[in-house]
Amino acid sequence: MTASPFAALVDWGTSNLRLWLVDSQGGVIGERQSAEGMGSLDRAAYPAVLEGHLTALGASPDLPVVIAGMAGARTGWREAPYVETPAPLVGLFQHAVQPEGVNRPVYILPGVCQREGGAYDVMRGEETQLAGALDQGLDNALFCLPGTHSKWALVEDGQVRRFSTVMTGELFNLISRQSILRLSVPEDGDAEADPEIFDAAVAQALAPGFALTSVLFSIRAEGLLASDTRTNPAARLSGLLIGAEIAAIRDDLLRHGKAYLIGTGKLTRLYARALSKAGGEAVLLDGGVLVRRGLLASALSLFDHEFKD
Repeated sequence: MTASPFAALVDWGTSNLRLWLVDSQGGVIGERQSAEGMGSLDRAAYPAVLEGHLTALGASPDLPVVIAGMAGARTGWREAPYVETPAPLVGLFQHAVQPEGVNRPVYILPGVCQREGGAYDVMRGEETQLAGALDQGLDNALFCLPGTHSKWALVEDGQVRRFSTVMTGELFNLISRQSILRLSVPEDGDAEADPEIFDAAVAQALAPGFALTSVLFSIRAEGLLASDTRTNPAARLSGLLIGAEIAAIRDDLLRHGKAYLIGTGKLTRLYARALSKAGGEAVLLDGGVLVRRGLLASALSLFDHEFKD
């Protein structure tokens, strides 16, 4: 017998929307995904988009909804103000806001911001994945969420103590498509195709005295001069950039011994290789599972149900 839906959980990002109907144990009853992210919607469109997906899944008119991500941004559906670090992950639901224009209970969770010491930073959506990891018992850990703008977060005693956003993915795109290195890095370049070249570049970036801007042009020069040597400019550029990123957090990595990577696919595998080269262990976690667990934890608190494994 199919369980009854307890709530709808929504991960509403900049580019995409993911929605799940779940029971009170977190079991998925139905799900939807679309490209109707925050970047393609005006504020008035959110209620109809949400109701369209709920109707397609046969959700009852009074089924409650919990949303994480960019729907709570200033330019989203309704702004859910940031919670400042140190931010307790278990209490995110206490700062949820309710948008207008809907006839069912809808709660939008907040993001997290950092001001301490002038290290200004923000996240929206990643904090809910971290809450999902907390729900799995990871209350003291170093996390990395690879992406265009990677996030590194230190969680201590269930709080986001500090975090940083690193523009490695965007830098790769800018350098490989708009700099002189566009003449060397093919658009279909595959960094995984040559792991030895990637590893050597990571090791170079981790070495004492490394300066990224002083070695980037060598990728172009290598292509011009090393005709008798196998080269992979994409692998080398990726290794240098990811290696430089990990070098900046290496003290935290070595102190914890491992980093939990939230993500899937090629980029996450490259980060795992680089972390190993830096002397740490990479533990892979599924971001989709974590965001559902984090959303469910908030839903259970908001709607006064008790979670049972």
